[in-house]
Amino acid sequence: MPSELEDLVGFINHGSTPVRQLAVENLVPYSSSQPAIFKTDGLLPVKHLKLLVRDYPQIAKNALDILINLSDDHEILEDLSKDNTLLDSLLSRLTNPTEPNANLIAMLLANLGKEDNIKILLQLGCVSPEGLRSSDRIIDQLFDLFVKGADGTYNKDANFDYLAYLFADIAKHTEGRKYFLTKQEYDGVIPLTKLTVFTEHKSDVRRKGVASTIKNVAFETDKHDLFIAEDQINILPYLLLPIIGGEEYSDEDQEGMLDDLQLLPPDKARDSDPEIIKAHVETLMLLTNSREGRDTMRRIKVYPVIRETHLAVEDDGVREACERLVQVLMRDEEGQEVSDGMKQLERTSKRTVPATKGGGWADQESEDDDDEIMEV
Repeated sequence: MPSELEDLVGFINHGSTPVRQLAVENLVPYSSSQPAIFKTDGLLPVKHLKLLVRDYPQIAKNALDILINLSDDHEILEDLSKDNTLLDSLLSRLTNPTEPNANLIAMLLANLGKEDNIKILLQLGCVSPEGLRSSDRIIDQLFDLFVKGADGTYNKDANFDYLAYLFADIAKHTEGRKYFLTKQEYDGVIPLTKLTVFTEHKSDVRRKGVASTIKNVAFETDKHDLFIAEDQINILPYLLLPIIGGEEYSDEDQEGMLDDLQLLPPDKARDSDPEIIKAHVETLMLLTNSREGRDTMRRIKVYPVIRETHLAVEDDGVREACERLVQVLMRDEEGQEVSDGMKQLERTSKRTVPATKGGGWADQESEDDDDEIMEV
């Protein structure tokens, strides 16, 4: 005999709008605590919820809340991610400048990004809304929504911050990384450069998603010259500014530092999230895969910034990442001593960090899986 909750689930596709609204409103908390009630009859309740995304705004809001919670369940997530009709519906609403639930849609899309089918976003096309001034490719439109969302110039109800997490998942795929690094014809811009400017944004979600995206794209090691070149992506100031604080540096330390890092105010604060700092340091580590990357970091005095970050941030993950990076920067190059005043980073209590081998990070092997830089 169905329980009262299962009976309530049966009303989410009721013909009466007030009944549907009351049902989904009361079911939102149970989508986290009792997801099984939505998995009956071959996921029929999930099918009904997907239709409610197109319902009246308040009903759609509750349906989206439920689907976001249910996407923690792998079976449901797989079902949602393979439904291209749902994807089309979400995208058409996301790009509507008057859509009140755009942020929830972005959050659901970010969850769908965990499944490989999300790569289809790189292939989909749709006429761009006039106000967006984008191309007719969905992926371009998502990037332009994200940029305009930072100051609310497209949709007053949306900042589109959660698209950053979607981008990070797309960047796990080779096709995605290729897109991020390819200048687009419609605006002449490399997509990744649309994200780098947000590494110091006030939104934690935006900063974290952008940091993860940059790191994942940096696994495209044969394109590191684009990352470093000042007339291309010019990534280094965007990685270093979030991790530098208001410490005073000696003249010797500052000589050669990037202009963006000099004469910073004494109250300059580094990012408050250790995971973001760790992601940026690990991206720097990935960029040491090439001789050019290592030499550039030595020349612009990355070491003092990493040294002070290691001292200031009381987080084991951050400190271990800093220690590995310094090991690489101190290493001899073809018999040449390049330590240049750099010293091994130490702390009172730490887990032993494996010594670095020759070559870049991509060539290193570790007996401890935790020492590997992973896509996020």
